[in-house]
Amino acid sequence: MNLVGHLNCFVIVAEELHFGRAAERLGMAQPPLSQRIQRLEKELGVRLFDRSSRRVELTAAGRLLVDEAREILTRVERVHSLAERARLGEIGTVRAGLPPDLGGAVVAALISAFRDRCPDLRLDLREIGSAEQVRALTEGALDVGVVRHPCDARDLGFGPMLSQQVGVLVPAAGPLAAAADLHLADLTGHELVVPPREDAPGTYDELIAGCRRNGYDPPVVHEARHPQFALGLVLAGTAVALAARAEDTAGVTWRPLIGAPLMWRTSCAWQQGTGDQHAVKEFTAVATAVLKREAGMAPLTPGPVRRVVPRPASGFLA
Repeated sequence: MNLVGHLNCFVIVAEELHFGRAAERLGMAQPPLSQRIQRLEKELGVRLFDRSSRRVELTAAGRLLVDEAREILTRVERVHSLAERARLGEIGTVRAGLPPDLGGAVVAALISAFRDRCPDLRLDLREIGSAEQVRALTEGALDVGVVRHPCDARDLGFGPMLSQQVGVLVPAAGPLAAAADLHLADLTGHELVVPPREDAPGTYDELIAGCRRNGYDPPVVHEARHPQFALGLVLAGTAVALAARAEDTAGVTWRPLIGAPLMWRTSCAWQQGTGDQHAVKEFTAVATAVLKREAGMAPLTPGPVRRVVPRPASGFLA
């Protein structure tokens, strides 16, 4: 029996709860699909669906088994992906994701340190936001990534959690630059520039909530993917930008926030139990050391990884 094929049919019917639509998705006629489901039910010794002329519903056994079936199909897909990488000679390559705002000096230091530590491994770096990294890790398109927290933690393993103080870029000629450090409430009336929400929804929502909780409710929030765009908005004189420690540049200066009310939390992440776990551990060790040394990140006291479900309409965490 082609168990994988039958499980795929089971999952599609479970999603559609309609044999006609499921058959259309699978590119097959409905009678053979029904026969496959019947064979699977016979093999497993349970009924998976309650069928009538008007509706199709999962049985209790079907509801219990559908997530397991999806997991089996995902793992089979990973086996095929790994086999294809071996066929193409890509084994020995670590596919790693990095957030777009990590900085050129940090990326260069990471590449150099990884080459020194693992000369026999090739590093394939990709600039990807945290949300997309989580999807790519789950689908097997990445081996490891450097992600911002909070993020969807299902089935992921994490390296040491690091924290980084978030300060604010302000116009060098404005009144905010005169202070050695600032309260968030001091930014009242200024528009805010932050990295795009789609890159790291949990981080974005946490930053905005933190600003409001500490007395700063920005009248306008701009999303800037590239640092030069953020600098341009700050130079215009009406906006400030949240950023980790940054060197002063022409017309712009960085100031810390009193009490460190906003933090970026960062760690390496990987799909547990898949791929070359030795290579993942090596990359994690290198990336963690580089982030501490080059980006000034500090270890965070270990605690449970928080899974969040952002609510886009509100901008707050669920």
